[in-house]
Amino acid sequence: MATLLATASASADEGMWTLYNLPQPVYEIMKSEGFTMPYDQLYAAPNAIKNACVNFSGYCSGVVVSPNGLVFTNHHCGFEAIRSHSTVEHDYMLNGFYAKTYEEELPNKDMFVSFMVEQKDVTKELTDMGIFEQPLDKQAQLLDSVENAWSKKTKEQDSTLRLELKPFYEGNAYYATTYRDFRDLRLVFTVPKSMGKFGGETDNWMWPRQTCDFSVFRIYADPNTNGPADYNEKNVPYKPETWAQVSLQGYREGDFSMTIGYPGSTNRYLSSFGIRERRDASNEPMAQARGVKQEVMWRHMTADEAVRIKYDSKYAQSSNYWKNSLGMNKCIDSVNLIGQKADFEKRIRQYQDSTDYLKGKLDLDLMKRLYDERFEYMRALTYFRETFGSRANELTSRALKVHNGMEVKGPKNKKKKQYVEFKDNSDVWDAATEKEMVAVMLKNYREKVDARFLPQFYNTIDQKYGGNYAQYVEDIWNNSILMKTGEKIYINKKSFYKDCGVQMGLDLDSVFANIINPIKATLDSIDQQEKYLCDVKLRMEMDQPHYSDANFTMRLSYGQVGGFLLDGKPSGYYTTAESIVKKMKQAETIKDYYAEPIMHNLLSADNFGKYTDTTTGKMQLCFLTNNDITGGNSGSPMFNGKGELIGLAFDGNWDSLASDILFDRQLARCIGVDIRYVLYMMDKWGNTERLIKEINAK
Repeated sequence: MATLLATASASADEGMWTLYNLPQPVYEIMKSEGFTMPYDQLYAAPNAIKNACVNFSGYCSGVVVSPNGLVFTNHHCGFEAIRSHSTVEHDYMLNGFYAKTYEEELPNKDMFVSFMVEQKDVTKELTDMGIFEQPLDKQAQLLDSVENAWSKKTKEQDSTLRLELKPFYEGNAYYATTYRDFRDLRLVFTVPKSMGKFGGETDNWMWPRQTCDFSVFRIYADPNTNGPADYNEKNVPYKPETWAQVSLQGYREGDFSMTIGYPGSTNRYLSSFGIRERRDASNEPMAQARGVKQEVMWRHMTADEAVRIKYDSKYAQSSNYWKNSLGMNKCIDSVNLIGQKADFEKRIRQYQDSTDYLKGKLDLDLMKRLYDERFEYMRALTYFRETFGSRANELTSRALKVHNGMEVKGPKNKKKKQYVEFKDNSDVWDAATEKEMVAVMLKNYREKVDARFLPQFYNTIDQKYGGNYAQYVEDIWNNSILMKTGEKIYINKKSFYKDCGVQMGLDLDSVFANIINPIKATLDSIDQQEKYLCDVKLRMEMDQPHYSDANFTMRLSYGQVGGFLLDGKPSGYYTTAESIVKKMKQAETIKDYYAEPIMHNLLSADNFGKYTDTTTGKMQLCFLTNNDITGGNSGSPMFNGKGELIGLAFDGNWDSLASDILFDRQLARCIGVDIRYVLYMMDKWGNTERLIKEINAK
């Protein structure tokens, strides 16, 4: 134990740990840093803290904070729900929203929260089935079969449960996780966009921050069972057995801090060759393409309020990963991460030479050769997805979708009467914006990829339209049946293949096959080599506890409240009301700092009452910890050493952007919104007396 503690402390505060099997040495370090809860209170006890933490709609995290099923998450996690309820007449995105009664709480299509019920390591069971003796494609088939069988058995025992089977440690282990999903989730409260997204892209991934990044939802349940149910007016607020106690006590520098959430994806076991591919074939082209597309979106959004409402969420999602890619690449280069990994791989070679462990299986020279073979194809794939993919734009998305997986309707015995049709989704896009985006991105794609990756229709653009991308797009948009919402598209008639939009889709399909097939040819071999590399690392460092890469399963991270060196100077570890008012006064030159006059007044108050920090005498807005987080952690509860809620994680700093690959304890920071700031805005701006009482902060 002493040896494990010594080695674990060298990487203390790094790690996204599964809760059910948290290594004892890690728990001992947590206690030494101020965590006071018993081990069982994390996972096993009936009122364990994990029971208050939720997967929010499959892309964020959240926490239950009341006996009536209130859930806190980030504003940007609720962004699409807020947008979907907004109109020009009732713009909740712009002006905020508060439901004064249960009846006013707004239902949300396709949104849910998931509670993790149980998790266990099933590697032995799968090993006994011979999974590791089969090639990767056969392994995938076996996993799918086993997951279906176990899921069926789980549902037979309790129909409200579902089971997921996921690989851990690069596929060297497998865990089965059981969830209970609640599908009736209603919007209760949101601040205006000026506060929920304060600082916008100017401050994104930056410190200091003052963003009031939270929104409030409520879980509804079957009135008879208190269990999951589809939306129904008769459903009632869910009564959880456990919820997080909200604390007004604040924090001090060096205090213990813990996040529990659903980090999406990390690649910390990735080889140096994989990191190079991530930097140059994924991040760099993604950032370049999104920068071009976002310029068009932004111009149309600022010119028309209705367009802004439609694209607010799309723009935010796109720009977030645009900036993430830029920052990650900068960090990769600034710490010479590829060189660090290459040096580590030299140690791996030496270990193999001295032990013969996986000798003849892990072949780093082969791995490099495989990555080199697919590099240009991976770069082209990134540009293809950013230009033509399902989220790129409405026109090319439909052109591809009509050939790939749409529901076929009509009589099965009369093929010529079989058809597909696109639902009317014009409420989420604007024709002028979409057409300009397609034209601009067509030109950009041609300039950035090799000629062999160009679809055939580029010849049409040159020969028929004289290189005029805008005119080509205009003609397709106006003449293709794909853009005529509600029209039946008969897929077995000769006229189908004469349609210009359908032909565009065929050309795209053909090029996509030319790009993806060489990638598929190397995929299994590269994945197998990366799996072996992880295996050797775990064996070589068996005296240390290791956590698996994030895969959107519940994880715990721990650390301390505290700042870092920013441009050679102490960053400070919290921001105050004075700092946001100062920024608000710069709104004429920095539009991301605009806030309504009421916000100026509220945050210029002489007395913030019970929301004032007793040590500093200030109203504290956001704070820093060295918790280990990534995308998917947005909305994760931030707990103190007693397991009380002190904030919600919503961002990282610029220097943390390479942490998906390498966690730097000195520089990487988690940015959280202070829960007292959250309650202050609910109380003083929203006048939400019923919610404040329900939350019952201590």
